[in-house]
This record gives sequence, structure tokens and C-alpha cells, in this order.
Amino acid sequence: MSLQLTGIHHLTAITANAPENLRFYTQTLGMRLVKKTVNQDDTSAYHLFYADGQATPGTDLTFFDWPVQPEGRGTHSISRTGLRVGSRDTLAWWKSRFDQLKVKSEAVTEIDGRASLDFEDGEGQRLRLIDDGGLAPSHPWDRSPVPAEHQIKGLGPIIMSVPDLTNTAAVLEEVMNMSRVRQYASPDGIGDVHVFSMGKGGPAAELHVAVQPGLPAARQGAGAVHHVAFRAPDVAALHEWTERLQNFRLPSSGEVERYYFRSLYFREPNGILFEIATDGPGFAVDEPMETLGEGLSLPPFLEHKRSQIEARLKPLV
Repeated sequence: MSLQLTGIHHLTAITANAPENLRFYTQTLGMRLVKKTVNQDDTSAYHLFYADGQATPGTDLTFFDWPVQPEGRGTHSISRTGLRVGSRDTLAWWKSRFDQLKVKSEAVTEIDGRASLDFEDGEGQRLRLIDDGGLAPSHPWDRSPVPAEHQIKGLGPIIMSVPDLTNTAAVLEEVMNMSRVRQYASPDGIGDVHVFSMGKGGPAAELHVAVQPGLPAARQGAGAVHHVAFRAPDVAALHEWTERLQNFRLPSSGEVERYYFRSLYFREPNGILFEIATDGPGFAVDEPMETLGEGLSLPPFLEHKRSQIEARLKPLV
């Protein structure tokens, strides 16, 4: 059997306002802060991880806190992040909540055959709640302000925009072993969206690629997505992916130890940053599951710099 990715692992975006970001994702969206740490390549910046109640791989939406200008929207970018929920009734509940809390949102509608609700956070991060049809289990957080039956279950699909599909599709299909399964008209009226699947899992294992040559190139900033990560079950599988990229002569970072998982980074032909990350060891490797995210966690290779790092971080509340 050919080497297979098993779905979306995480997605990392950019905020210029960490306190407000924390409030929105934990209080408005009811997600759990499962890791409060720093960007390992820029320790002056927080790296905040929000996920389900058990910090399950495939549920974490993460943010770098950088003092940057708002993004310039366009192609060559990840344009919207799907978040899965359990039913169409849940989408109606969320629409009512967004209206009450004055969160910018659209009407519940059908996109690619699934009930969907588009909305944005306060910095313009584009998100979409999607009825996953009960395909995946739910691990609710018992301290969430959102009732268990309406909580966000995880990530997927991820929507990206490219001006030309040819070379991107070649990497997705020939290198990453995804299958092109269908296409649909983009709901913004610009181009068609091609759906690439990593196998079982429905939207949790889908990458949607909108072909939009008429758009300008995006400029990263607050409200933008930095990269998307795909799931490899373990380090042995990651070693195989590293070798596979080398065999295809696709430039990469080589394997990077992130402590909570091990990673491999590379750019697809339209310049969007991809990561392949292992499912383990997970966020409970350095703090109890019951108290995830309550203190500042640092990987062992940064622990000796804790006092300097803490002195440079601004309060989150």
C-alpha cells in the first residue's frame, strides 16, 4: 500500500492581538486552550493552540502572535478554514449565537453538498462551520461555554486559492498521494474548487483548491493563515515522507523536532507552506491533560531561557 496521510493535523494562522484572540476562540467559539507556548523560531511571540477537550490530533487551530498589519487577501494562500460540527441544527444554533454576539457571519447554506456557515473573527480570519454528518467522534471540553452537542469537533476541510492548478495538483496527487474526487463552483463566484481527499474521514481529510487566476497575490498579515499541517501517524511514517520528498527533489526543511510532534515543512508549487506532522507524542507530554494550557509550556531545548522568554511576553489577560 502506498504511503498515506491520514487527514488535517493542524492549521496555524496569524494574530496581532493575542488577548482578543484568546477571548474569541475560548469564549465565543468555546474551544479549549490546550497549549500556551512560544514560536520556537521567534520566542518573543506566543504560539497558542486551541483544540477539543482531549487535544486530539486534527482538532487544533493555532496562532502566532505577531505585530503585523492586516493581510492582503488574494491567491497563493489558504483562504478559509473549515471547522466541523455535528449537525445542521448545530449550525442554526451557531448562527443565532453569532448574531447575538455580533460576529460577522453569513447565512447557513449548502456548499459542496454540506450545510455550512461562513464567519470571521475580529481580525478577518475566514472560517467555515461545516456539518460533518456525524462522521467523526466528538471530545467536548467540559468547561466550554458552548454546550457539548454544539462544540467544534475538529478541522476540515481546508480551502486554498491558487492561480493555476497544474503543478499543485501534480504534487498533491503524485507526491502526497491524495485523490482528486470532485469539484464545485466557488461560493464567492470566482473559479471552481477541486477537492482532494486523503482517504476516509470526509471533510477532516480533505483539501479544497480554488483556482482563481484573476486575484492578486495575497500578502500575509493578521487574519491570514501561515501554514497547514497534514497527519502522519508516527515518526517512522515521517521518515518515509522525508525520503519521498527527497526522491521527488522537492526542497524541504528536513525533519524538525517540535517536541509535541515532529515536523517536515515544504512549499507546494504556488508557494503555500505545507507541513507533515506526527500525531504524537501530543500536548500532554509536559503537563497533565486536566490542566493543559494553564501555564506557559516550553520544550526542553528552550527551558533554560524561560526567564528571558517570560520577560518579553506581554500579558494575555
